[in-house]
Amino acid sequence: MTALTTAASAEEEPGLQRLPWRRMTWVTWRQHRIALAGVAVFLGALAVYVWVTGVQLHHAYAAATAACHQASSIACAAMVNAAQNGQGPGGRFNSIDDFLANGFILQAVPALIGAFVGAPVLAREMETGTFRYAWTLGFGRWRWTLGKLVPLAIAVAAAAGALSVLFTWYYQPYFATANQNLGLSETSPFSAGLFDLRGIAFAAWTLAAFAIGALAGMLTRRVVPAIVATLATYAGLAFAAGAFLREHYLTPLNTSNLNVPGSAWIISQWWTKGGKFAFAGFPPDSLIKRFCPAGPAGPVGPRGKPKVVAIEECLTPHGYTQWTSYHPASQFWPFQWIEGGWLLALSVLLIAATVWLVRRRPT
Repeated sequence: MTALTTAASAEEEPGLQRLPWRRMTWVTWRQHRIALAGVAVFLGALAVYVWVTGVQLHHAYAAATAACHQASSIACAAMVNAAQNGQGPGGRFNSIDDFLANGFILQAVPALIGAFVGAPVLAREMETGTFRYAWTLGFGRWRWTLGKLVPLAIAVAAAAGALSVLFTWYYQPYFATANQNLGLSETSPFSAGLFDLRGIAFAAWTLAAFAIGALAGMLTRRVVPAIVATLATYAGLAFAAGAFLREHYLTPLNTSNLNVPGSAWIISQWWTKGGKFAFAGFPPDSLIKRFCPAGPAGPVGPRGKPKVVAIEECLTPHGYTQWTSYHPASQFWPFQWIEGGWLLALSVLLIAATVWLVRRRPT
């Protein structure tokens, strides 16, 4: 046997002199500078694209708000009519960049960073066998792992945080129209695909994706399987958070007022009669035909929310009341801190689990 395969790690030899952390920081930079440069180029190019289209978007929004300074003005009515036909400043505002408008394309950024930066950090060492040499050095295997993961995690999270500031600026006009009568498409701060691009959520999701990739690399010990596992795990976690978990961060408000702000996140709608539950969602056709023969035939409006003003007017005399459960836009930052908090805790646990696996693995 050679000394390379039989030598113990530094923590197993108390007499071995410990190397300072700054040495490991330099090694981490030397080993992963190409990956970090790739992240910088990728995020930089994306930032330039967002900035260029964002300038156009803000100019179109300024033109729309100028035309609709008085919502009942003839100029505003003409602008809204042109917007519905895809023309004029309102039309440019509504379709300035369909590639970025819904935010779903940008959701892939944290997953890609986790897969192509986080997953290879340890997987490549395991796959090539170079970990046997690294663990016999005077730094020690668990300090070696932390020295690689922590600086890289901080770097990608900081870069994502800076990019989220640009995203927040870009989407400002979309959210502003939800509180104004401009006749333009309304967007809630909680909209699927947009909530986790702003505030601290984007950086937290990027950090979690990196931690998932690091753990996947240690578990699979192969780069390609680690990348696949990272993408699949991240996609499942993001879907579960958006579809099931996020709406339960805080208790929603309930109201029978039809004038729910356009910026609100509608959770559910139901009807009562005589103080008792009658039905959920849109009124059944039989009830509409009975009391509202001239009412609309189906749900319309953003997020499938029924536009039921006329139906409400004809059902109210018969004892029916519509209720709406929603999260107001004022809960955006509490939601951000809650989501960022549990993602940070999850990332710490995943990194701790990765270090634990490194310490347990025989050289």
